[in-house]
Amino acid sequence: MPGIDECLLEAMQLPGARGAALVDWTSGLALGTAGESPGGDHEAAAAEAAELARLAAEHRAFAPDDPEDPADEAADPPVEDVIISNRDSYHVLCFVRTSFDSSVFLHLWLARVEGNLALARIRLGEMTGRLVLG
Repeated sequence: MPGIDECLLEAMQLPGARGAALVDWTSGLALGTAGESPGGDHEAAAAEAAELARLAAEHRAFAPDDPEDPADEAADPPVEDVIISNRDSYHVLCFVRTSFDSSVFLHLWLARVEGNLALARIRLGEMTGRLVLG
């Protein structure tokens, strides 16, 4: 089971990966980073991405219509991931389910030309499922 550094290195092996960070969306702090950072500042990028993640995680508008287990609502974010695209890249924010508060997400910055968004989303989901925090 990979830790933070191994998970980030694995994310950087995806085609088109420019940078990756594991971020706590409640504080906006990067728990780990690899590669480049959008805007050149890992901490600023983490804080900005955390704002988007927080919006998606805290608003019921993004919750499933029929939650599988209403008891888990407080512990897990209602979304799996957030995808933002611009002219030259994708930003994939993939939420990590944990046994404690599930307030962490993996942010992958992916070059649009070289990257494969579908593959990245699948692999990030697999990585976050294996990630060991602690």
